[in-house]
Amino acid sequence: MKTFIALILGTTLVYAFKTTEPQKPHFTSTPTSDLPHVKHKAFQVGEKLRYRVTYGFMDAGEATLELKSTTKKGDGRELIHAVGIGKTLGGFNTFYRVFDKYETFFDKSGVFPWFFKRRVDEGGYKISQDYSFKQADNKVVTDKGKTFKIPSGTQDMISAFYYARTLDLSNIKKGKTFEFKVFMDDEVFNLKIRYLGIENISVRKGTFKCFKFGPVMQKGRYFKKEEDVNFWITADDNRIPVLVKANIPVGSVKLQLVEWSGLRNPLSSKVK
Repeated sequence: MKTFIALILGTTLVYAFKTTEPQKPHFTSTPTSDLPHVKHKAFQVGEKLRYRVTYGFMDAGEATLELKSTTKKGDGRELIHAVGIGKTLGGFNTFYRVFDKYETFFDKSGVFPWFFKRRVDEGGYKISQDYSFKQADNKVVTDKGKTFKIPSGTQDMISAFYYARTLDLSNIKKGKTFEFKVFMDDEVFNLKIRYLGIENISVRKGTFKCFKFGPVMQKGRYFKKEEDVNFWITADDNRIPVLVKANIPVGSVKLQLVEWSGLRNPLSSKVK
């Protein structure tokens, strides 16, 4: 239970989709001018999303994700500062307090990370990580003095959330899979998700027309079946997650959108 609460609050289910074994990347140096460019209209500086985490019928915690402007540069390139905070609420603080903060500075043009910070406090268990992505050299340097090789375009735990929102869903067909790489815990992992169709989803703040996705899982991970985890994102240009639902051995956990502001586009997927 506490492992999964921390998982949702800290990473918005990135760990749930960490589906394959660590990768041994093939890489070559990439000139900064040749780094990827992602054309999208999914988000902008000023966006803020707030989610409520429920366990059964109880509110267990909340998570916020916010995009801020920054003067920080990555090899002279403009960046966006994303901040994710997850914390437990009410009675859950009594037996297992969680307060996690994640920050990434990702490329405004290419939506890939340059700097990543992770500060975790979960029931007294603490993690502190700082990563510097050397994108032109396909490397990550950690605050522990370690250097790791990574494939071009590798994401971190938070930038992956925003990059996923830029995926091309035009003319998408049921069963289509998307795959990209994420650097976490000093390793590169594949992230795979499968499109499952369109559904109307009702949460506390209304009903939304949504794209439904689920993970493509490897056996032996936290969840036994792929259908144990699903998530729904708005079927509009914002592509914001409305609901994440997971079945665990001792019940079910949901992450529901409860507040939003600063969206780049009208929330046209809201049907009532």
